[in-house]
Amino acid sequence: MLCYQNRDMLSASIICAGWDKNKGGQVYCLPLGGMCVRMPFAIGGSGSTYIYGHCDNTYKEGMTEEQCLKFVADAVALAMHRDGSSGGMIRLAVLTKDGCKRLNIPGNQLPTFWSK
Repeated sequence: MLCYQNRDMLSASIICAGWDKNKGGQVYCLPLGGMCVRMPFAIGGSGSTYIYGHCDNTYKEGMTEEQCLKFVADAVALAMHRDGSSGGMIRLAVLTKDGCKRLNIPGNQLPTFWSK
């Protein structure tokens, strides 16, 4: 409702994620028009245009937590490398039935691809 009612003033979409006992982990994307769409994953922000192909190729249904963390860290690192507005570190949050676990990857430990 918030997105739709303010669609003429907003310039960003919203990604909402969570966990519940009936459906487990879920990710929803709310684009500028305010529509709510459940997705297997969602990307957004100024660097997102650089990583759609990577995400489409790399994401696999049923990944483990470790695989998901690598998927996200690699995607964000690739976006950061191409986009000068994407910050200098990666902040991750893992949502499960047990709560939220937060992780940080400092700039000097970011995944790299172009130097290999």
